[in-house]
Amino acid sequence: MHYYGTSSANEKGHLTIGEVDTIELARQYGTPLYVYDVALIRERARGFKQTFERLGVTAQVAYASKAFSSIAMIQLIEEEGLSLDVVSGGELYTAIKAGFPAKRIHFHGNNKSAEEITMALDYGIGCFVVDNFHEMNLLQSLCERKQVKASILIRVTPGIEAHTHDYILTGQEDSKFGFDLHNGQAQEALNHALNNQSLHLMGLHCHIGSQIFETTGFIKAAEKMIQKLAEWHEEYQFTSEVLNLGGGFGIRYTKEDTPIAPSNYVEDIIGEVKRMMGEKGLNMPEIWIEPGRSLVGDAGTTLYTIGSTKEVPDIRTYLAVDGGMSDNIRPALYDARYEAVIANKPEAKRENTVSIAGKCCESGDMLIWDLPIAQASPGDILAVFCTGAYGYAMANNYNRIARPAVVFVENGNASLVIKRETNEDLLRLDVPLHKTV
Repeated sequence: MHYYGTSSANEKGHLTIGEVDTIELARQYGTPLYVYDVALIRERARGFKQTFERLGVTAQVAYASKAFSSIAMIQLIEEEGLSLDVVSGGELYTAIKAGFPAKRIHFHGNNKSAEEITMALDYGIGCFVVDNFHEMNLLQSLCERKQVKASILIRVTPGIEAHTHDYILTGQEDSKFGFDLHNGQAQEALNHALNNQSLHLMGLHCHIGSQIFETTGFIKAAEKMIQKLAEWHEEYQFTSEVLNLGGGFGIRYTKEDTPIAPSNYVEDIIGEVKRMMGEKGLNMPEIWIEPGRSLVGDAGTTLYTIGSTKEVPDIRTYLAVDGGMSDNIRPALYDARYEAVIANKPEAKRENTVSIAGKCCESGDMLIWDLPIAQASPGDILAVFCTGAYGYAMANNYNRIARPAVVFVENGNASLVIKRETNEDLLRLDVPLHKTV
């Protein structure tokens, strides 16, 4: 059995995470339940950060909080000395309420509202990643009104396609994100920023996709950006302080996935960036990266209680759990794949093949197809691995199902960091047409 992070089996034959028995977690907090392995998150954060330090490169490792944002998660990231990437007013507000230093917050997004930009200016965040001309003009106008200056990166699309799902490709030319690097848009954005007293242009940003298992795409994107920086240095005497290469580093969801270690991503990319900057006669900029999934993805496990079974002779057996696309929409959205075990007997021989069905009223609510598994009974606890990224973040109330609780585990201790929603929570914002009983 392949275990993730600190997961193992204890003397009772139960799955443990962070030295905490998952069956006890299910009993105490209920299911579905998201469980995060804090030690693994810390290990991944340090793996990125310490590699930059060892290579002698000034850098910022910014956690892409869209993967999973909560007050406790942001405080954990602060403990590890990382920066933070937010993409909405809600993520920004969460960060501020968590006590995260505003100067280490980078604000992304392709359609930031005036209210969101104003909030970010009022908090004094460190950087805006500008995505289009509308945003640049809006940011300029708000800065002039407030008589402040905003530091920015220009997001560019370098024309590099990562080998991943079409829905999460973002670096190619036909994208809703960024200024095209090759058709003159990026240069026009550069001119606008350099001739604007309210904006301080720090450099360039790109993001080529997600769940990437090699460094070739990052290196090719960096090459295109550095070539453009060399042209701009000669034509405009512009020196980039920052080169942000985004995120998208892959993790292992199933045995077919072959990610590389955080240190290998950094070493390969930085080696090539140093070489290319030297060839162009440019000073080495500060390097920023934005890991999200690679910090929290395989640190998260979702626990479910097994319920009904349906056998379709000569076709398949459906095993239903008490969650589904309301707590993990990725299988329906991306055809995402997962591995799982019965948490109360993870080492048992997996003699059966079943398909894990969710409880939502939707035929597409399937979590895992054709899963090898031990003999299961109603009341057993199913542990689905690698749900730490985009699980809770994309959770919803379809069928008015309440969102699960979230627990952090580390060194034998469990901490509730997000409470389970109640039926009362589901109605909290409802406004009735007339009085009810």
